[in-house]
Formats: sequence, C-alpha cells, structure tokens
Amino acid sequence: MKRLLFVTGRPGIGKTTVLLNAAEELKAKGYIVGGMISREGRQDGSRVGFEIINFKTGEKGWLAHINQPNGPQVSKYKVNQEDLDSIGVRAIQTALRDADVVVIDEVGPMELFSQAFKQAVMDAMSRGKLILGVIHQSTRDPIIESIKNQDDTLIVTVTIDNRSSLHNILIRNALQYLQHGKQ
Repeated sequence: MKRLLFVTGRPGIGKTTVLLNAAEELKAKGYIVGGMISREGRQDGSRVGFEIINFKTGEKGWLAHINQPNGPQVSKYKVNQEDLDSIGVRAIQTALRDADVVVIDEVGPMELFSQAFKQAVMDAMSRGKLILGVIHQSTRDPIIESIKNQDDTLIVTVTIDNRSSLHNILIRNALQYLQHGKQ
C-alpha cells in the first residue's frame, strides 16, 4: 500500500493539474486536504514567475519572479524565499497537523533552496500522512532520492496520453491508504 504518491514529467505537461484533480476529488469525498501548490504566473501572455498557493486557504505569494529583487536564481527567475517559507512551508506544516492529505507541489530546484521547505518535506515523509506531490523530473537532491527509495512511494510520469486520467490512479491509491492503511 502506497502512502507517498508523486507525479513527475517534463515541464508544462500537466503535473499540477493531475495533482489538483486528485486533491479536489479527495476533498469532495470529505477528506481534509492541505498543503501547497505552485503554478505559472502570467502577465500579457508571458510567464513572469511562479505563484505559491496554500491549497486550503487560497493564500498566495510568489515562489519566484523575473522581477524579484533578490534570492537564488533559477533560469531567469529569482526565488522568493520569504513567501516560500511563510506561505508554502507553513501550509505543509499546518496540513501535517490538521489534514488527512498533504499536497506538496513541487519538490524542485526553486523550493529546495529553502532549508525550512526541506525540513517540512522530511517531516511529512516521517509522519504517516498521505502525501500527494510533484517531483521535478531532472532535479537531483538527497530529499528526492529519499522519496524515491521509500517502500511506500508510488511515482507516476505524466504524459500527453495519460494526463487526463492519471489522477484516477492517485485517487485509487489514496483511498486505499486513507480507508485501510492508516494504523
């Protein structure tokens, strides 16, 4: 029975959409879902950065932005560690305390600049809560290796062919764990 349910795939393939579809369906079934998601921020049709959103409250900030004045740089974006920690990390910590399902989108290069984020992911993995997450396809980090090496991890790759139905695999595994796997 799998507890750590992650998707991966190339940029823009629909990883966050698959994750959100699964999370929303679990929420509709009465489960408490919390955590953080990230999505593209666009202005005049061009991507200017990535928003970070508390799944439960809707609170938003910038994970990274082209006009971010300081912070670690990934491609043309600078990471906003303040919003990542105050919104994203706090959303994960709150979900660990109050939710049935913890959403972590994503464990990737921008997020991994934050030690608080890394600690929140490690805490989530050790707590026995169901996790729905996204792993960046090409990022190498000990935390990602740890996720991959857990016996209770399922990682599925999002493709054009499966992205419209892949959330069903996550839901099926999530329900199996939520209904039968918790001790």
